[in-house]
Amino acid sequence: MPQELVPWLIALGIFGLLVIIQVAVKAKKPVQRAAGGVLVGLCALLAVNVTGAFTGVSLPLSPLAIGVAGTAGLPGVTLLLLMNLLLGA
Repeated sequence: MPQELVPWLIALGIFGLLVIIQVAVKAKKPVQRAAGGVLVGLCALLAVNVTGAFTGVSLPLSPLAIGVAGTAGLPGVTLLLLMNLLLGA
């Protein structure tokens, strides 16, 4: 398997798990809910970094931060901000 395909397969697997969770909680449109959660998390991460020039708060764009924001959504970005504040990274 080509190495450049591995991150895409991991992302697809995580998205599949998010869809399965939405099916388990009996969401009416599980794929749309999972995709919406991912989009909200990534947009929140983008908003934090865009407004960082004004607020002085920014998060580094690393694979971990993008993964947490995409998987956990808005609570994940909030957790990243809290960890940034507490740990002073």
